Amino acid sequence: MSYFVTGTDTGVGKTVVATMLAHGLGAHYWKPIQTGATESTDSDFARRWLGHARVVPESFVFAAPLSPNLAAASEGRVIDVRDCERAFARTPRPIVVEGAGGVLVPLARGVLLVDLMAQLALPVIVVARTSLGTINHTLLTLECLSRRGLAVRGVILNGEPQSNVARTIAEYAPFIGKIQPCATFDSDWFNLAYKDLDLP
Repeated sequence: MSYFVTGTDTGVGKTVVATMLAHGLGAHYWKPIQTGATESTDSDFARRWLGHARVVPESFVFAAPLSPNLAAASEGRVIDVRDCERAFARTPRPIVVEGAGGVLVPLARGVLLVDLMAQLALPVIVVARTSLGTINHTLLTLECLSRRGLAVRGVILNGEPQSNVARTIAEYAPFIGKIQPCATFDSDWFNLAYKDLDLP
């Protein structure tokens, strides 16, 4: 099974979740658009656990830690999502695709991440924090995905356990599971974290 992993915001744990899913599913990993690539990238993290062969190269990489449209502009470039669509058509399956930021982050003038998601048409997994405000952020994300007709496989919470948050979100979308903060990762962590999810 292939998935598109998005989040309620930047820094919510999309890369860890996407890598964990690819690890558990035996899938490839692809982050089509990377910003903030001054030292290492999200693909570098994925390669550490999946190996080079299972990580598809990015379509766009920018140094500035900005939204994709602004990061591209800072280098005098423009993101053409058709390049991402063509690259996706050539990627192996199954594949886990990781987005950049949240669903409404701009990629180019008049083009949002959710527009690319709609073109790829993969089931979506939403990663959210467990901190205060996450219910609103998660439901806004789910509402946007619903309006675009995208199939949501469910929500994964990343952070200290908050059972009331999980119960509330589960009223609106399937709750796949949760992962807790981890200082250091290893293969056992990825295996156990994946097994704890409500996925086939």
